[in-house]
Amino acid sequence: MKFKSVSLFWITGLLCISLSSNSQESKLSRKELKEVRKTQLAANFYILDSLLNKKTFVLVADYLQNKYGDRMLVTPMLNFIKLDESTGILQTGSNFSMGYNGVGGVTAEGNIGRWKIYKDVKNLNFRLQFSLYTNIGTYDVSMSVGSDARARATITGLTPGRLTWEGHLETVENARVYKGQNSI
Repeated sequence: MKFKSVSLFWITGLLCISLSSNSQESKLSRKELKEVRKTQLAANFYILDSLLNKKTFVLVADYLQNKYGDRMLVTPMLNFIKLDESTGILQTGSNFSMGYNGVGGVTAEGNIGRWKIYKDVKNLNFRLQFSLYTNIGTYDVSMSVGSDARARATITGLTPGRLTWEGHLETVENARVYKGQNSI
């Protein structure tokens, strides 16, 4: 009986030692993972810097938000902001109706006007402001971009309303978006 209790004590002790050593290893690996993540974000920051300065990117929206704060899940393929050097496209769309552009929303295509980019190296993020001159109006776009490529853009025009696209940035070549007809 004494032998069983002593061996049970040893087994429990060895189990506790192995568990504590595993927890130290996981703490070390968490630190390492944090460092790897920090390095990835820094590398992404510099890649995004070149994309934004070339003005060749697409903000693919996962959500749209109106001026009242109502947020709506949307189809990313139909809801985007695309910039390609000197031209840009703002598009909203829906799978459930036709809309002015044939894909359930509005498409505004035009030329990029005023352009300002602010880079925050400490926090690894960007803030952009630009104008888009289209056939249906002039739009001011204010965009914030994190080093994880998450982006949020708020669009205002001549009317008092505003619309916000929330999603992520992609290169023009990799973005899977469908452009509808230009709205008149």
